[in-house]
Amino acid sequence: MLVRLENVLLGLGALAVILLGVLIAGNVVARAAFGTSFPDSVIMVRELMVAAILLPLAAATAQRAHVCVEFISDRMGPRTKSWLIVLGSVTGLLALTPLLYAGWRELMSNWASGSFYFGDLGLPKWPGRLLFLIGIGACWLRLAELAIRDTRTILRGDAVDDKHTFTEAE
Repeated sequence: MLVRLENVLLGLGALAVILLGVLIAGNVVARAAFGTSFPDSVIMVRELMVAAILLPLAAATAQRAHVCVEFISDRMGPRTKSWLIVLGSVTGLLALTPLLYAGWRELMSNWASGSFYFGDLGLPKWPGRLLFLIGIGACWLRLAELAIRDTRTILRGDAVDDKHTFTEAE
């Protein structure tokens, strides 16, 4: 279930990148050819950036594809390295928890007040807040799953494979 959600979010993140390219290129052409730009294009770019960055975050976490420095941990034993991987997941959970809380509060505030961006189109603020919450929430769920799975692996006496990726069958 989580893998399917991550694949959908990854696809939506890719779509956001494509839309960003089309919007920015279209804006440049419109400005050069017609001396005008798309209305509220800066706001749309800002909101699409949230989707492009945060929606694929859970998929990157599942692939263990985050940037990491291993020159010290590679010199440690497999058990110690495994516990460091779990510590990294738990630290990520702790770091994302206040962001989830703040994102939820911001979404509810924007939804209740009906706030919008002041521009030609009057775009509502809540969709970007929702995308933020979905992206961070999916990443939090994947980190929690990794922390539990990796802890079980260590307690069984095995080492955590930090190069391992997850599929639906697991």
